[in-house]
Amino acid sequence: MIKGFAIATIWVLDQDRAKEFYTEKLGLEVRTDMTMGEGGMRWLTVGAKDQPDVQLTLMVPEHPGLDPESAAAVRKLVAKGVLSGGVLVTDDVHGDYEKLKARGVEFLQEPQERPYGTEAIFRDDSGNWFSFNQPREELDFDKDWAC
Repeated sequence: MIKGFAIATIWVLDQDRAKEFYTEKLGLEVRTDMTMGEGGMRWLTVGAKDQPDVQLTLMVPEHPGLDPESAAAVRKLVAKGVLSGGVLVTDDVHGDYEKLKARGVEFLQEPQERPYGTEAIFRDDSGNWFSFNQPREELDFDKDWAC
């Protein structure tokens, strides 16, 4: 049976640029950076040092699993900024917001109180947006859900 979650794919427009963004700006570490087979696709994964079992695959939409029309559609959606990469968590959203902003991370929303925690929203260098969250222990339904 399923034991847990291991890898999530983040569609990016340029793997070298994404590698730099996720490591130098967000502070994640490279887990894997290799080419699969001769002339094959690049397998690039990053992750948080304190969470060794979870990785993000930074994948360009140009691999055998996508036909050219689908690859173009994915690239267009990423560039348009409508895809979410998920939720990244921290113990200090206000302090880390300031650090990441100083490193050039583009924030769409400064930290705000939500029922589930304090949340900021940022974009990566390809256009994907992420919720950056300091979770609460319990939901606080007195807080606003609106984004």
